[in-house]
Amino acid sequence: MSQVLTLIAKPLTDDHVRLVLATLPTGAAADWLATGQACDLRFRGASQGVEEAARQALAGAEVDLFCQADQPSRRRQLLVADMDSTIISGECIDEMAAVIGQKAQVAAITERAMSGEISFDQALRERAKMLIGLAEADLQAVYDQRIHLNPGARELVATMRAHGALTALVSGGFTFFTERVAAAAGFDHQQANQLHFVAGRLDGDVVEPILGPQEKLAALRALSKQQNLEPAQTLAVGDGANDLAMVKAAGLGVAYHAKPVLAQAAKARIEYGDLTALLYLQGYRASQFQS
Repeated sequence: MSQVLTLIAKPLTDDHVRLVLATLPTGAAADWLATGQACDLRFRGASQGVEEAARQALAGAEVDLFCQADQPSRRRQLLVADMDSTIISGECIDEMAAVIGQKAQVAAITERAMSGEISFDQALRERAKMLIGLAEADLQAVYDQRIHLNPGARELVATMRAHGALTALVSGGFTFFTERVAAAAGFDHQQANQLHFVAGRLDGDVVEPILGPQEKLAALRALSKQQNLEPAQTLAVGDGANDLAMVKAAGLGVAYHAKPVLAQAAKARIEYGDLTALLYLQGYRASQFQS
């Protein structure tokens, strides 16, 4: 069977490629997707043990890599992405808490939830009660001043859309932010939890039902069914424990700068690169990127 091992780094050198080629079967060939950044190594044979051998050959170099079957379905037709610490650089709920001097306390709960130490629903309800009194204007200020797209977010979404994929932002965060982030990054669809306001201020409640890990998985499945897609045609990306179910179910499940609980379970992990790495994993060339 034909396989492709993708290497991604900034910079990715000829030496990196040479070292990894030496671990592959005779006849393996390099195809640069972006000079000095990403390269596909194609070979015939089994994929078992290929990634580990490549990592050993690279001796700790900061190179992301992933091996998969070299076939047309490598380009996925559905992207389902987490928002906080995936499409954006931080955690919205932590930044909301910063407005009232509660960031450290809320961030500690967020960390435990994303590491899988406590249930997502429990953590969300607990943190929401710590935000009582915040006004809609405060949330808008958080978005304007503290929320930033991660590098490569627009390119990832625009390029996949340009090649016919449906793109969805599915978050355990809040619609106040997903609506704005989805528009900024260009997603087709967004869904998240809804905060409860009374007279324009948060009252500490979250509108039920809560969108958590199983709801993310359900969104992946529903969108796949809507588009008549098989699991192999889907891509899911996230960073924490609440992304585990959807990342494991997707044809290409990616742990992006993730907590160990997700990084250890995902098919692929990006530890060093930006979000354009997800395009290289699908075989896109830098010359094909949209923004």
